[in-house]
Amino acid sequence: MIRSRFAPSPTGYMTIGNLRSALYEYLIAKKDGGVFILRLEDTDQARYVEGAAQVIYDTLHRTGLHFDEGPNTGGNYGPYIQSQRKDSYMPPARKLVEEGKAYYCFCEKERLDTLADERGLKKYDRFCHKLSKDEVQAKLNSGVPYVIRQFIPDGRTAFTDRVYGEISIDNGELEDQILIKSDGMPTYNFANVVDDNAMAITHVVRGSEYLTSTPKYVLLYDALGWDKPVFVHLPLLQNADGTKISKRHGAASILEMLDEGYLPQAVINYAALLGWSPSGEYAEREIFTLDELEKIFDTSHISKSPSTFDPKKMTWVNAEHIKALPLDVYAEMALPYLQTAVKTAGIDMKELARITRSRVSFVKECAELVDFIDTLPSYEIDLYTHKKMKTDPAVALQALRAVQETFAGVTEWTGEGLQSVIAQTAESAGLAKGQILWTVRTALSGKPTTPCGATEIAVLLGKEETLRRLQKGIELLHA
Repeated sequence: MIRSRFAPSPTGYMTIGNLRSALYEYLIAKKDGGVFILRLEDTDQARYVEGAAQVIYDTLHRTGLHFDEGPNTGGNYGPYIQSQRKDSYMPPARKLVEEGKAYYCFCEKERLDTLADERGLKKYDRFCHKLSKDEVQAKLNSGVPYVIRQFIPDGRTAFTDRVYGEISIDNGELEDQILIKSDGMPTYNFANVVDDNAMAITHVVRGSEYLTSTPKYVLLYDALGWDKPVFVHLPLLQNADGTKISKRHGAASILEMLDEGYLPQAVINYAALLGWSPSGEYAEREIFTLDELEKIFDTSHISKSPSTFDPKKMTWVNAEHIKALPLDVYAEMALPYLQTAVKTAGIDMKELARITRSRVSFVKECAELVDFIDTLPSYEIDLYTHKKMKTDPAVALQALRAVQETFAGVTEWTGEGLQSVIAQTAESAGLAKGQILWTVRTALSGKPTTPCGATEIAVLLGKEETLRRLQKGIELLHA
């Protein structure tokens, strides 16, 4: 069975890059009926940010990435938390020491600071590896603080990555990394390997920046005699200017995106496309639900090339998901905004939702599309000019006078009835139907764009208010 995990450090909010990693891990598991695990890697307590763990829980919950397994707390699964598993890390570290694959290091910070080369790079010189067993034991007996370092053997280390293929690195480029810190806590790298083995993780997804450090993980798996997982390294995620997306460089929080009006399903959809593309019958599509992604996701279609985060594209994806919402669902979401913008009695709010759904990128934008219903905004007569429609103030004045007269006699105030009246009015006035519609829509809304046409606006406003606004338009044009 496939078992994947999302293993963030609780050091702040979750960015789109963090969500992409979680999503790909989730999809890898779900496509084949596997298990998706959440594990908080909090062994570096100096970087721990209060409240960050809750942010991770909330982000995953709101985007629908629910994890399947973890310690049972009060009847509910919680995440695995590394700091609560401290006793799990020392035994394998000591086993490595006993087998000569790791060693105690007693060097103080002052000595380590002197190891930088002419480029300012530090690499441990294995000073403590040269200590005799008696010297090591004497220091341990005396309570001298120590760390445990991995011993990197000579040669090369190779592994196969699902995205980048065969990767091979000269072990001489690798430092004897610390496995257990002086406070007894494991380092991120060591805890990562120990926990992945303990939790039987089969697939590990992380950013391509970890490609060069993965050989250290591979050497640990080999040294401990453990099966290695499948490695999936994701392409760099960058801003439009080519800089890497990170918390240090203004990457937005996923929770902030959701609060701004991005739908969870849209954020998930867009995150999936950042480095992955569908194939076959889905190759031309860009809009997917999470359920669809679970069925079609394939690591073989993850790109090696950097992927650029484009807010405009993400906004377009959001608009497409809004269009796909059932009308009742959208209407419920839009209602608070519509009620703020339109207080006129008798207005059909569901109808306002219907006419705005396909015209907004964010649900909250529906309000500004219909705010003219309560109060006709002030506008200039230039608004009546439209080259394509061949309208200008003179044509508009003629059109409004003709429509005002015919509308006054209408008894069946419906969209179909008004359409018929406008067609007859255009013919008798010697004007094109489009000229009439453009002019009436302008007079009724006072806006260059509206979510619906002239007759729909007239029906919403009612006969009395429609005639009043037509008269106001005539007065403005005649002045």
